[in-house]
Amino acid sequence: MLARRTILRAGGWAAGLALLGAPVMAAGQHIVEIRMRGNEDGSKVWFDPVGVLIEPGQAVRWVNADRGNSHTSTAYHPTNTGHPRRIPEAAEPWNSDYLLPDEIFELRFTTAGVYDYFCVPHEEAGMVGRIVAGSLINSGPPLENLPEAARQVLPEVDEIIRRRVVRITP
Repeated sequence: MLARRTILRAGGWAAGLALLGAPVMAAGQHIVEIRMRGNEDGSKVWFDPVGVLIEPGQAVRWVNADRGNSHTSTAYHPTNTGHPRRIPEAAEPWNSDYLLPDEIFELRFTTAGVYDYFCVPHEEAGMVGRIVAGSLINSGPPLENLPEAARQVLPEVDEIIRRRVVRITP
């Protein structure tokens, strides 16, 4: 199902293919999917996986798979409700807006680095994630200035590079 809010930062051909529902490939790379999840009573919410390793130029697709909540994928950046910058200097911040169940949001990561993001209504509940674009990355930004729940959830950069995908058990 194609969401009403699909963003691709790539050439016009990629956007055209997305509108047709065809898979979009970046130099032979697949789109990484991150599901927005929640348990039945809504007491726990999370990104699945919480940490992923991608190549620069690769796209990520967030899918709201939570029947009971709307969610966002929002970059840690001052333009997003005054949050600290936790994405590379050369990268553009993003905010998916609220995604209802089954809606999607896509973004292509063209700059190498560490990207931390959160769900606007659920950041305090620890609904945060980390994307590492490229494998020659420093340790990422320090975890200060984040809610305690977020600090407990974000995986270390070296763990993401080693495992490629990091999941949490709610």
